[in-house]
Amino acid sequence: MATRVHMEALSPTMEEGQVVKWLKGEGDAVAQGDILAEIETDKATMELVARGEGVLRRVLVSEGAAAPVGDVIAIIAAEGEDIAAMEAGLGGGDAAGAAGAGAGEADGNGASDAGPGDGRTEAPQPAATPGTAAPAGAPETATSARSAEAPAPATTTAPAMEATVPAAPTRVKASPVAKRLARDAGLDIATVRGSGPGGRVIKRDVEAAARAAAEAAAATPAPPVTPWPAPPDTEFEDIALTQMRKTVARRLTESLGPVPHFFLTVDADMTRALAARKRVNELLAARGAKASINDLVIKAAAVALTHHPECNAWWQGDSIRRFHRVHVGVAVAVPDGLITPVVRDAHAKGLGRISTEVRELAGRAREKKLQPHEYTGSTFSISNLGMFGIEEFTAVINPPEAGIIAVGAVEERPVAVAGEVVVQPRMRVTMSCDHRVIDGAQGARFLATLKSFLEEPSAILM
Repeated sequence: MATRVHMEALSPTMEEGQVVKWLKGEGDAVAQGDILAEIETDKATMELVARGEGVLRRVLVSEGAAAPVGDVIAIIAAEGEDIAAMEAGLGGGDAAGAAGAGAGEADGNGASDAGPGDGRTEAPQPAATPGTAAPAGAPETATSARSAEAPAPATTTAPAMEATVPAAPTRVKASPVAKRLARDAGLDIATVRGSGPGGRVIKRDVEAAARAAAEAAAATPAPPVTPWPAPPDTEFEDIALTQMRKTVARRLTESLGPVPHFFLTVDADMTRALAARKRVNELLAARGAKASINDLVIKAAAVALTHHPECNAWWQGDSIRRFHRVHVGVAVAVPDGLITPVVRDAHAKGLGRISTEVRELAGRAREKKLQPHEYTGSTFSISNLGMFGIEEFTAVINPPEAGIIAVGAVEERPVAVAGEVVVQPRMRVTMSCDHRVIDGAQGARFLATLKSFLEEPSAILM
């Protein structure tokens, strides 16, 4: 029986997914558990697994296109099974069309596309009530459900039927291997002449076409490099939003608008912190590890939060949730946005382990390989721009958390000590507080404790 492949909710905050690459092509055999495609979520690139078996008969969302969670993006069926009714219910299923075209509605026999965002691949249901599609989300994610309505009955006139259900494209006879090679080489399989039985395109046909295309490209002179500034006819370019950038934009709007921010800043003497880091790194060198100033800040902030649990909290709307464990979100810049991997139980970990975890998490974040549990559930966050020479800045709170600290660069600055001007390595730390959870005095006490730990790191061990 034919089954539909839905865009799954591959992360707790995912509302939409973009198909990065189809690992199975039309005509390929599919077994349950096979990886069908790579999907870019709002945080990482994840694998979409087949929930049915048969042959991948139709791809409804092309590579590079996006679809909301719950939309049908492909159809799996037996080799000779008739899927015309299912395709008609999905609006024709243009394999190279826009994301989710016609998805989110009931299919031709009245079966709904998806349940509450679990993205299951499911068999079509008998004619019954339409369903709804809404992604499962974390507490901070809200998505309106999309109603699925049965299509209007077809009229008896041929023109009306043609307008409702576009004709399916002519199927190209090609082996699965040939289709895969053509896709990898960027060739349109329809332009390749087949030499197999009945004109079927086989492996050697695609290889010959790829060689011919490469030879033609080599013979074509390279276009001249456009100098900067660009010519008047290319005054600007529009850059499509990635899933991560869409999420960053949405989350900032959710934070800066509704959350009443206020800011507190302290200036810490980092003389002893730098000396302590040097001694720690001498010990860690044998293990191939190395602690950074940011690792020290993570540890100090985590321990300080155990002394001030009112700052280690979430705003819940009708309640405030205070946590008994400290999970620190560490902001990491990636090419198309920002992500905050989580160091869990940071208050109970040593600098060496924190350093190792941060490096590993940051590396996977830049490769978009983080799993959802590695970037959700933080109770407090840290953003550090000191490595870019930024002296001081304010960070935006990551709801439902109640606080975040912004860490600046360690700089040699003149300060007055006992009536004399001396030069010390100083670092400014600014805390953004959600005033619904943290009052000014509470935030100030937390920062005072954090400053004391940075100025005397041995106090962290007490």
